[in-house]
Amino acid sequence: MSLKDKLLSSHLVFEDRSDMGSYVNNLRNDAIKVFKEKGFPSKKEEAWKYTSLNSVLKEDYSVFPKQETALEYKDVKKYFIHDIDSYKIIFIDGKYSSHLSQTTHAGIDVCLMSSALSKPKYRLVIENYFNKAASEDSLSSLNTAFSSEGAFIHIPKNKLVEKPIQIIHFSTGNEAATMLQPRNLVVVDENSHVQIIERHQSLTNNPVLTNSVTEIFTAKRAIVDYYKIQNDNENASLIDNTFIKQKQESLASVHTFSFGGKLIRNNLNFYQNGERIDSTLKGVTIIGNKQHVDHNTLVHHIEPNCESHQDYKGIFNDKSTGVFNGKVVVEKEAQKTNAFQANNNILISDKATINTKPQLEIFADDVKCSHGCTIGQLDESAMFYMQSRGIPKKEAKALLMYAFSNDVLSSVKIPELKQRITKIIASKLGVSLGFDL
Repeated sequence: MSLKDKLLSSHLVFEDRSDMGSYVNNLRNDAIKVFKEKGFPSKKEEAWKYTSLNSVLKEDYSVFPKQETALEYKDVKKYFIHDIDSYKIIFIDGKYSSHLSQTTHAGIDVCLMSSALSKPKYRLVIENYFNKAASEDSLSSLNTAFSSEGAFIHIPKNKLVEKPIQIIHFSTGNEAATMLQPRNLVVVDENSHVQIIERHQSLTNNPVLTNSVTEIFTAKRAIVDYYKIQNDNENASLIDNTFIKQKQESLASVHTFSFGGKLIRNNLNFYQNGERIDSTLKGVTIIGNKQHVDHNTLVHHIEPNCESHQDYKGIFNDKSTGVFNGKVVVEKEAQKTNAFQANNNILISDKATINTKPQLEIFADDVKCSHGCTIGQLDESAMFYMQSRGIPKKEAKALLMYAFSNDVLSSVKIPELKQRITKIIASKLGVSLGFDL
């Protein structure tokens, strides 16, 4: 039985035991029909031209975990940003872990998607926002069809969330192969500010496929800083679908740090619905072996006087493959738009590959838009200069690559997270950088 057939038959069981109300159940039924019609994407589709899912889909994944597993904090502490006080929403094999989590309803809602989907007090938020940003592509529809658990975050008006929120999904490897489909909903009302850190982490070498969907809504003058840490085992694959709808004068930024995993596909979509909106998309990718990371971005400028900034850096070693497919769309009404897009890459190995395709579609005539990409190797003259000052070749190489990625790191607004990312980069480069930030 193919994975598609298995999912279609499993949805019948899921539907029978689901009790989330007619609104959500109707969405799920419509979504599984979309997936049944479209199936998994293939390289025949332009958006998936450089990324094949064949090696990932051949596994016999367990769709529903057969048993729950408890984890001790000491065993997973290293995966937390543990030197900051934070709210925590932790899942183990798709199930909520109460003893590892710290949620709240004190003025803000930091809790579970299952609670929001099933409790009447959240019905208005769910009906106004759930599945209102996600597209009807096959993978997002598949997630909608099985959506039951994930993070639900609602920040009311005029709230400054004083500490970051960490969302972590652990896979224990109890099953020979596991498929997870977390669903996150983040609603930030007018004049509010929140910082969120998200991570997916496999604890064994058993194959894991995660098909995640996150919807983020930023109201007038709201600020959202979202950070994704992707440093998983090389048998873990992640398809991350993030959709952000912004209203006037809001600021939303997503930083994506991709360091590990068999196959990672980041679908990041921004929709600007108002004036004086600022959208920021930044990422650092450092991979080797036969790893594959694909960044697929969209910024849709709909109204005038808005900005967007995209800056993605990639360092590729061994037989790794990188893909950047970034699109900026500026509608006719979106005059005075300022859109910047850059993708810069370093190939350390002759066998590494990068496919990059920055795109602009501009229908307005009074805009400032730029895009570009570079692919190259380390500057030999800079290497020679550093070595002539007594810096060993390995450290000189690492410092140049760190400097290359520092434009992205410099905009991280959580110091402890910035330090953690710096250490991961040093580890990936195989050196000690010898300084803290």
